[in-house]
Order: sequence, then structure tokens, then C-alpha cells
Amino acid sequence: MNDSIRFILNGEDIALADVGPTETLLDFLRLKRRLTGTKEGCAEGDCGACTVLVGRLADGKLAYESVNACIRFMGSLHATHVVTVEHLAGRDGALHPVQQALVDCHGSQCGFCTPGFVMSLYGLWLTKEHPSRREIEKALQGNLCRCTGYEPIVKAAAQVSLMRPSALFDPLQRTRSEIVARLWAMQTSSTIRIAKDEDRLIIPASLQALTEILSQEPDAIVVAGSTDVGLWVTKQMRRLSPVVFINHLSELQSVTESEDGVTIGAGVSYSGAFAAISKKIPALGRLIDRIGGEQVRNMGTIGGNIANGSPIGDSPPPLIALGATLTLRSLEGQRKLPLEDFFIAYGKQDRKPGEFVESVFVPYPKAASRFAAYKITKRRDEDITAVLGAFLLTLDDAEMVTDIRIAFGGMAATPKRARTVEAELIGKPWTEATIDTARPAFDADFQPLTDWRATAEYRQLTAKNLLTRFYLETVGAPAELKRFEEVA
Repeated sequence: MNDSIRFILNGEDIALADVGPTETLLDFLRLKRRLTGTKEGCAEGDCGACTVLVGRLADGKLAYESVNACIRFMGSLHATHVVTVEHLAGRDGALHPVQQALVDCHGSQCGFCTPGFVMSLYGLWLTKEHPSRREIEKALQGNLCRCTGYEPIVKAAAQVSLMRPSALFDPLQRTRSEIVARLWAMQTSSTIRIAKDEDRLIIPASLQALTEILSQEPDAIVVAGSTDVGLWVTKQMRRLSPVVFINHLSELQSVTESEDGVTIGAGVSYSGAFAAISKKIPALGRLIDRIGGEQVRNMGTIGGNIANGSPIGDSPPPLIALGATLTLRSLEGQRKLPLEDFFIAYGKQDRKPGEFVESVFVPYPKAASRFAAYKITKRRDEDITAVLGAFLLTLDDAEMVTDIRIAFGGMAATPKRARTVEAELIGKPWTEATIDTARPAFDADFQPLTDWRATAEYRQLTAKNLLTRFYLETVGAPAELKRFEEVA
């Protein structure tokens, strides 16, 4: 059928032909299915109370990820398995080991956030047999608790890793082969088009179909992860139509490593790109770990972060510093350009009508180069950036600066190079005196704004201080604060 969305909800096959392009999974679960274990806390992907698991076939294998139902559009769910907290109970109503561990460790008080914690811990339980403290904390980054405190919940996560009854007990392990077969049957080779009232959603059958659709609908909203577009709907109450969903397109899901760098498809999530990036560019991997919570990283894509063009997007500054190249695609073919040239002005990118982001190539830093990226926020995890600075430095044998690339987010209307600062440093000795001389050049490169995240004065001083921090780290000073387990 090419006029309906088909997916599995817990154990039931669902087919929807009457669904709008911005209807969220959270509203569907609570209002239409009365599955009220999934809670609405923030409606912006911050608190995790609405966490569910979504399983999708990738390379013939079924993988589940935790996601925020409050900003997940129904149009992105075709041929997936949606799992809510109601599905975890045993056949006789017994609690799942994850739920029982939270009871035993006193990990719940008011209970409002508890289903979301259960689902995040369940996702971890499915993928990690004996998670470390750091892996537990990472899995819980996207879940906020307002009354219990996190230590009992972390203890529950550690305890449940030791509680693994027969695979026949767990609903996803027990039915995995059956779910795979049912999801295969839902695959379609036709583009899905659904109209509701005056609004339309489109799910292209292939990359070629996407190019043809956008040539006919150049003003369509392209949605990959909806981690930002979702807020256009839940917070700004914007009406979007038509919406084209691309998160299912395998042609946009590739991560291709070469000797010189890695090419990341526009549909690859932060989680999907993490392994390849962190292996070769550890500083960028650490930055990805601080983008939203696990649910946001499972949904959000690097390609979407670039295409969105936000001046506080986390991925463009480090990618610009690394010299990344963007590939755009349309019916006319491919077009490549340096990523820094893609951003023209606030809300304006170098994208022709019908053109979309296909991939980004990220060069690996040379062995002699030094790279760092710094994200400044009010809280360490799951917070929006106030200032983000990225630095790539190359020195010669005499410790003279032969090349340096500096890019910032949160300092201008677009992600932007600090070219005046770079010019002050190139050809100079890499010393504290050189850094001190170059710091005032930031005033020529940036005139930041004041908003609720930071004042203009704070941003300007922070940018200068990050250059000093980068220098101190390159000469061996312990400038970067480490988590206890990172230095233990």
C-alpha cells in the first residue's frame, strides 16, 4: 500500500492512512491508543519522560534505539517496531528485570519520569551485558529525574545487568525472528503519499525518488531526525506541509572510511557516526557525547544539523575547522563545496531549489596536527550550546604555526571562521606571547549577541579564553577537566 504508514506497535500491526505530517508518536500513543505509560514532560526532547524504543532493520538486522516520542513524527515510523513500557511485563504480569531493579534500588518516587528511565535502561540492557558506570550515565543522559536523585537509578542499572533470565522471558528476544519477518513484509518499493485535510506527508521509496520529489516540491520540509523540526511544531506551533521523511533511505545511511577521512551520509545519526568518528578524531567523539541525550543522538543526524544552518549547531564548527566538504544532490546531479561556504547568512544556505544535503566528507587530522573542540554550556550534559570553538593546528619542526583553522558557533549569524585571528597566528612561534597578541583579533572577527544563554561580553571573552586553553593543552598543561573515571 502506498497510501498508508505501516508499523508494529508492541505486538500489533498498525496501518494508518489518516495521519498528518506533524502528528507525533507521543500524541498517537496517549490520545489514540491510551498507552499512557509514555509521559509528556517537556515536549522538546529534553526530559526523557516520553522515551520509547524504535526498532528498524539495517543490513538485514533488527536494532532498537531509545527515542523521544514527543518529537518523533509518525511519518518516520514506516516499517519499524515501536515498543512502549506496557510491552515489558511478563505473560503473567510479572515485572521485567529492569523494572524490578528500579523497585529494589528505590529508584522511583513520584513515578512520572520512571517509565522513561525504564525504557532507556531497557535499551541499555538489550545491547550491553555488563555496562560500565560511564556507559550507564551515557544511556541516562537524556532522562531527567526531579525527586529521586540519580544514584539509586544508576545502582538499578548496575544490578539489572546481573539479572538475565531465560530469553523466553524478554518480549523482544522471544519474538525477534517473528518481528524481523513482519518488518520485511512491510517494506515497499513505492513512494508513500498521505494527505490529511490540506497537509501532506511523503515517504520516498528511494534516493532517486527523493530527488524527483524535491524537484517538484522545492519548498518541502525534509525531515531526517526531527530533533529540531519537532520543536517547530511542539513549541512554535508551526504548520508544515509537505513534509518529506528520509530517515529510512539506506542510500543516505552509509559511513564510508578511507585513508584520508570518513564520508557520512545525510541520514546517519550521531550514534551511527560515533564509532567511526571517535576512532580517528577522539575530540570530535567526545563532543558528540555531549549533544543532547542518547535519545536525541539516536534520532538527530549530522546532515540535518548542517542543513538546518543554525548558528549554534554543534557539528558545523568542528567540521569547518577540519576542512569538511559537503555534497549536495538534485536532479542535475551532485555538487561539492567546502562546508564553510554553505553558510551564507542567518537562515540562508547555499542550496539551490530542489537540492538537498547528501553527505559530508570529514578529513582526518594529520598526525602532526592538533585538534580540539570545546562546547560551553550551563550544564555539562544535554544542554544547548552558548559558545562552541574548534581548532586545528599545524606546526613545523621549529614550533612555528604553518597553518591554523579556527571556527566558532554561537558567535555570529552562522558558524564562522576566525580568519583575522588565524592571520595573526600563521607564521608566528606557538608561544603564550603570540596567543596574547592574537586574542584582541577576535573583536574584528565576531560581534556576538546577548541572549538568555549568554551575554555578548561573556561570549567574546570565552572565545579568547578558548584559544588560550587550546594553547595550554597543546603544550601539556592540564587545562581540560576530566571525569573521574577518565583519569582513574
